[in-house]
Parts: sequence; C-alpha cells; structure tokens
Amino acid sequence: MALMTWSDQLSVNIKQVDSQHMKPVELLNSFHDSMKMGKGKEAMGKTFSELLDYTTYHFGTEEDILKKYGYPAFPAHKKEHEALTKKVGDLRERFSQGDLAITIDTMTFLKNWLYDHIMGTDKKYVPFLHSKGVN
Repeated sequence: MALMTWSDQLSVNIKQVDSQHMKPVELLNSFHDSMKMGKGKEAMGKTFSELLDYTTYHFGTEEDILKKYGYPAFPAHKKEHEALTKKVGDLRERFSQGDLAITIDTMTFLKNWLYDHIMGTDKKYVPFLHSKGVN
C-alpha cells in the first residue's frame, strides 16, 4: 500500500505543476517501499539525491511561473521552498554521518511537508494564476 496516493484533492489544476507534484509523491512511495523491505538505508542516498535534484527543478519551474505572473505572495512561497531544500540537505547530512534513525523521521517529514505545502501554500496561488489564464 502506498504511503501517499495522488488524488484530485492534491491537484492545483495547473497541468505543468500537477505533473511535477506527482514525482515527489512517487519518490516518497518508493522510499516507503524500500523501508518496508528493510532497504531504507540503501535507498536513502539515492532517494535524497533524486529528491534534491527534482525539488530544485520543480521549485525553479514553479517560481518562474509565479514571478512571470507577478504573484504577490511570491517571496513567502520562495522562502518555503528554501526551507524544504535546507531541511532535506540537513537530513542528508545527518544520514551521511551515520544517523540511521533518520529514515522514519525523514519519511514522515517529507509526507507531511508535501501534503501541507500542496494543500496550503500551493493551493493559495491557484485562483491568482487561473485569473491570469494559467491552467
């Protein structure tokens, strides 16, 4: 069973953003599956690398869209992106130093952050972007 399932509830109804949001959900579920099979530590390094690379890519895309259309809350939104990037980097550092208990903490943090960010922060820009014709 997947840890997090993509659903219409998570959709921001902007095709490019939704398709990109599906990737972290996929990475999170892959990580969860690895942990269930007792391979959490083995999968951790790969998952962190993919997650950091992908979040950098996705955040750049999202920030470009928000800047292009002059989203008024852009600075706060960008700060949330920066906070996640820093947190994942910190977790990766702890892992590389041998903190094995990080796997459950990391999975829980990522799931909660992803859900809260999409449902809270990202959903806030939807009416603004839709009013600008972005779908």
